[in-house]
Amino acid sequence: MAPSPTPKRRLIGYARVSTEDQMTDAQLLELKAAGCVMIHREQGSGASRARAVLAQLLKEIRAGDVLVVVRLDRLARSVSHLLEVIEGLEKKGAHFRSLQDPIDTSTPQGMFSLQVLGAVAQLERSLISERTKAGLRAAKARGKVLGNPGVREHRPETIRRLTIAREKRYLNPLIASADRWMPTVKRMRPSHPWADVVQVLNGWGQDWTEERLRRAVRKLVAQRMADPELLQKSPPRSSNDRLMTLVAGIAMADPDLSLRDIATQLERMRERTPRGGTKWNASSVKQQLDRARRAGLTVPTSPKDAA
Repeated sequence: MAPSPTPKRRLIGYARVSTEDQMTDAQLLELKAAGCVMIHREQGSGASRARAVLAQLLKEIRAGDVLVVVRLDRLARSVSHLLEVIEGLEKKGAHFRSLQDPIDTSTPQGMFSLQVLGAVAQLERSLISERTKAGLRAAKARGKVLGNPGVREHRPETIRRLTIAREKRYLNPLIASADRWMPTVKRMRPSHPWADVVQVLNGWGQDWTEERLRRAVRKLVAQRMADPELLQKSPPRSSNDRLMTLVAGIAMADPDLSLRDIATQLERMRERTPRGGTKWNASSVKQQLDRARRAGLTVPTSPKDAA
């Protein structure tokens, strides 16, 4: 049996500038010279978490692709953010390369440099923690009472400000990332249980639990950014229908998937076939989708198998 062909490697560039006055021309020239087949451009502060273009790029990148930047600071806010992005790429089978830094995760030397960066990030966190603890000990030794006076005295205005600040720290990243997960939630809820939605999202390289996802959707509903219907209880289904609803959920989450694409995702999620096998084929997927339609589930028009 002939081995499966190795996925074709695409070089995908990402260029970012901090202000509208800056130009990405220099970055574009370097990325094109490196062989990037497509380049995504974004304007935004290096410290900002709101990177809509980057979030969409990371969502669409495929196994074998290489995300290319001119310098590390064009991509990441910090070493920990860089490592987080690279970890997400690795989960999808993609790689990362920085043209002006010794980072190329498709090579042993690049992986070594990445490990050094990880060690530096851990050292930085340890030093910050150590300095913080030393400062607190010194303050206590001088007789200083630690903490916010307003919190200690339960001042309503202080409590309100802290509550608002805490809410923003949670809500802002949530809104910035919503385009990665909310479309799937809208397509699947409330027809499908939260467990199925989480499984589909995590099958695409995300990291959710049922409780975290429910909390996120509740928060967007409270902000009037999502339909309250999403929080309704899903209809009861027998344990024998779990696989059927999961396959239907994958098809609903991305109607453009072919039968073979759905089969590949089921294998990646380590879902076994009705007969207990580990390999899915297009006909098995079609059987589950046909069952879902007969059960009254809203399933896209039968996908065509990949040629």
